[in-house]
Amino acid sequence: MDVILFDGPEWEDLLPLTYTRPVAGLRIGIDTIEEKWNAALDTKCKILTQAYIQPKYLVLPSEDYVMINGAYLPSPFLTDAVKNLKPYQKLIINDEIIAVRSSVAFDLGKSAEDLDRELEKISITTSSPLIHIQYPWHLFQYNDIVLKEDFKRLTHQRTSGTISSTNQLFGDQIFLGKNVKVEGAILNSLTGPIYLDDNTEIMEGAMIRGGLALGEGSSVKMGAKLYGANTFGPHCKIGGEVTNSIFQGYSNKGHDGYLGNSVIGEWCNFGADTNSSNLKNNYKKVSIYNHKTDTLIDSGQQFLGLIMGDHSKTGINTMLNTGTVVGVSSNIFGAGFPPTHVPSFTWGNDVNPNTYLLDKALEVAKAVMARRNIEFSDEDKEILTTIFELTSKYRK
Repeated sequence: MDVILFDGPEWEDLLPLTYTRPVAGLRIGIDTIEEKWNAALDTKCKILTQAYIQPKYLVLPSEDYVMINGAYLPSPFLTDAVKNLKPYQKLIINDEIIAVRSSVAFDLGKSAEDLDRELEKISITTSSPLIHIQYPWHLFQYNDIVLKEDFKRLTHQRTSGTISSTNQLFGDQIFLGKNVKVEGAILNSLTGPIYLDDNTEIMEGAMIRGGLALGEGSSVKMGAKLYGANTFGPHCKIGGEVTNSIFQGYSNKGHDGYLGNSVIGEWCNFGADTNSSNLKNNYKKVSIYNHKTDTLIDSGQQFLGLIMGDHSKTGINTMLNTGTVVGVSSNIFGAGFPPTHVPSFTWGNDVNPNTYLLDKALEVAKAVMARRNIEFSDEDKEILTTIFELTSKYRK
């Protein structure tokens, strides 16, 4: 039986993070939703996503497959329910369709309405909590819980590397992968586990309160202040002050400046002394831009900082308001605060910003990825080109 993680209606609510990836490609805790399902079902899941992203994820027809909404994280309860699905059944939990088991032969020649009608409904009502990622802030909202569960799973029956005696340690929930360098730092795992993947480094004077997930090849700069739960994917550079935030990977905040309750995509860079507010002066709940409705919506969160899509950057001394959403491949610089919605492919920080020309944006993306020895593929070029076209309506 093949397992396919598909994009549900959440994909649009999770923009701009999902412009460049399927929902299951989002990182929360230590690894991505896809990797969690791979581990839970002991398989290699396939991905069914938006047509312009799909070329990066090959899905072949199958005689027997189960489709799972990639916005739901696996749990023991949900994993068992999925495993127990029989052919031509759909799993409904608390009135939400979570998974469907079917086959190509059954699907051929039938409309979506016909398929929905003919599938047997397995409906379950449960008080067992399901983690459902519907909006970007859900990623950092649930990060502490998920990081703790991931830490148990990924360290089970593994031996941690040895940490230097030059560090000051509190608690024993610290795991070091291979070739990890940590000297002269303060690490407090009493508040949550600290997971340091292979080839990571924490420099002298860094102060860290768990939880923390530091992805392979990532580094924490001297004097950084991190308090969790924070997740930094592979090959990130982190400095300054960061709290309860997630970097998908390959992004840098190497200098002083504050970032809190935020989600950052890949290939982003923060200029020195970039600061992002995560709390309104009147202490009210934060309203934030939503791409599906093209309006501000109530997040229900008192603390909400920055949501930034892939390949976006800020210049030095950039100031960002509470609940700012920055699209894909935008370059923010200049005096004053930018608007709380910066559309994709925006250049500047004026009342009437310019469009970041596509050929220039592609050139920079290629150069940035080359620095990490990663090829800027034809698929990557096509994805960014399509996003440029899709988001033109947001640029005035």
